[in-house]
Amino acid sequence: MRGIVVAGNWKMNRDVRAAAELLRDIASGLAAEAPHSSVTAVVCPPFPSLALASELLIGSPLRLGAQNLHFENDGAFTGEVSASMLRAAGCDFVIVGHSERRQFFHEDDAIVNRKARKALEHGLTPIICVGETLEQREAGSTEAVVRTQIHGAFEGFSREQAAAVMIAYEPVWAIGTGRTATPAQAQEVHAFIRALTSELYDSDLAAAMIIQYGGSMKPDNAFELLSQADVDGGLIGGASIIAGQFLSILASANRAALAKHQA
Repeated sequence: MRGIVVAGNWKMNRDVRAAAELLRDIASGLAAEAPHSSVTAVVCPPFPSLALASELLIGSPLRLGAQNLHFENDGAFTGEVSASMLRAAGCDFVIVGHSERRQFFHEDDAIVNRKARKALEHGLTPIICVGETLEQREAGSTEAVVRTQIHGAFEGFSREQAAAVMIAYEPVWAIGTGRTATPAQAQEVHAFIRALTSELYDSDLAAAMIIQYGGSMKPDNAFELLSQADVDGGLIGGASIIAGQFLSILASANRAALAKHQA
């Protein structure tokens, strides 16, 4: 059985002091209800808080991730952060190709591919984001867009590399808009992504691939989304910077994991 991975993407929110407070609140909540053995909880604070977060999370089930990285090891890239720096700061995961990076910073599939490769070289698990805009969905292009992004992200990847990657399906039209894909819509695209990875590699790899949902998952819809057969977690935005909401989603993940294991 695949596990469930719930990752909180804090985006550009919470300075170091506020980040420490939020981490303590989440860790305290997890002390009362620890994640199910198959549930992995990840927090992805802004870069300035990573080192402190790593220290605060010692002894906690929470894992640490970053929101981005550069595709070179070092050099004259002002404002960028390398994979080795993230590892040194205590990160195990890194988000790659988030829709906001694609939209506002013009990252294309080739850049996403290079970043994912670099993450893997340094022992980071890349969470590769894919998804369509509202215009693309209304034009009936969801599968074409996702296929292009998946093929681009995995271009030249060996089976071993592909097996070390996670995917997050984020319908761009459901991020920060208050709209959410229905569980059936999410399941449909997740199943399509799993079939794509089977085409690219094999059915065993596809069956083991963690595919998160990343479109406005909240406490009131988390359990139903996470209960879908091919939804293996969430990439959480706004709800991840409110301790009570993030903990509620993790509680839903626990329930969904238990139900899936009993099925």
